[in-house]
Amino acid sequence: MLIVGNGKVITRNSAQPFIENGAVVLDGNKILEVGDASLKEKYSGAEFIDAHGGIIMPAFINAHEHIYSAMARGLSIKGYNPKGFLEILDGQWWNIDRHLDNKLTKLSALETYIECIKNGVTTIFDHHASFGEIHGSLFAIEEAAKETGIRSCLCYEISDRDGEEKAKAAVKENVDFAKHALADDSGMIAGMMGMHASFTISDKTMELCRQEKPKEVGYHIHVAEGILDLHECLKKHSKRIVDRLYDWDILGEKTLLAHCIYVNPHEIDLIKDTNTMTVHNPESNMGNACGCPPTMELVHKGIVTGLGTDGYTHDMIESWKVANILHKHHLCDPNAAWGEVPEMLFKHNATIASRYFKNKLGVLEKGASADVIITDYVAPTPLSENNINGHILFGMNGRSVITTIANGKVLMKDRVLQNIDEEAAMAHIREGAEKLWKSING
Repeated sequence: MLIVGNGKVITRNSAQPFIENGAVVLDGNKILEVGDASLKEKYSGAEFIDAHGGIIMPAFINAHEHIYSAMARGLSIKGYNPKGFLEILDGQWWNIDRHLDNKLTKLSALETYIECIKNGVTTIFDHHASFGEIHGSLFAIEEAAKETGIRSCLCYEISDRDGEEKAKAAVKENVDFAKHALADDSGMIAGMMGMHASFTISDKTMELCRQEKPKEVGYHIHVAEGILDLHECLKKHSKRIVDRLYDWDILGEKTLLAHCIYVNPHEIDLIKDTNTMTVHNPESNMGNACGCPPTMELVHKGIVTGLGTDGYTHDMIESWKVANILHKHHLCDPNAAWGEVPEMLFKHNATIASRYFKNKLGVLEKGASADVIITDYVAPTPLSENNINGHILFGMNGRSVITTIANGKVLMKDRVLQNIDEEAAMAHIREGAEKLWKSING
């Protein structure tokens, strides 16, 4: 049994949103009790984790990650000078994934998971690609997930961009892993049917996906991230992207649509009517010069709209900060995104997670998953249940996190990783990155 105490508790439970001097009692992988400082005396025999007067809150969920991009930091590719989104994809990201084998994929996962722990993220939805070695790639990521303790919903990016045989292999990898995950009762692993985007997937491959997908899972697919995706769909299929996905039975409550930049009101209604989920990745959209999606409209429609990072960062507070100013700027409205983005991060990400994981996530309350973080933030101004979000948005970032607990296991305590030899792991990761870079640049 663990008690996390001596801090201000932000619960994300509307019945008890804030406790001035609180504590959270963890029993195994569940929360036993949330209350005031007297819990330390009530459970005097439990191990005590000191928040040092900081903030105790639920761990973060990232609704769209890209583990395969982990080794891109600092990489310079010969001849790479993109003029548009397709050249970014083909010149950098598809180039990287074509050089990944399972060993490099696992190292990429280890790097991502270490960053997640340091930023207080304990649950991710990853969208993987490694066309250098497809078979077993999701299982390699799972090994890293188990070693680090991060809850993961994984899928492989199906695409015809490297030919029909690799598309078939990608379908099989998804199916094999999804069935494996469905048989797992740890509550820490799940699978989806991953797809790249409409413009790289033929009707033949769409049909194969529909035939082979286990009925218990949905799809995780990029939708209208670039204008090319829309133009190609109109040109080849005489319909808009979301309509095409609907026709192939891809939409539904278990399906997650990433980006959704170039969707129109009809498509938004279709997403809503099918109870399909979406996820916004603000930094990536801006960095790739793809445009600003109608995310505020999606939220106002009542669509489950999460917040992700697209591998651009692993810091969910950073993603929140960028989304906050992006939509204010785009809409010329200083009130835009103020309430919507924290709703996406704290409420909708938890809803997305609930469709794949049994234990309740994203809240500190009795019976919820024991996923708790501590930050070192000490407010310079009054802090109460009425201004929690303002303090997080303007006073914290991911590296404010000092302690991360996932599923009842302490992964980081006072900024020291507990179950990983970080120095040795990072040495192997750097060796892998050097190997990857040399492979790419010949």
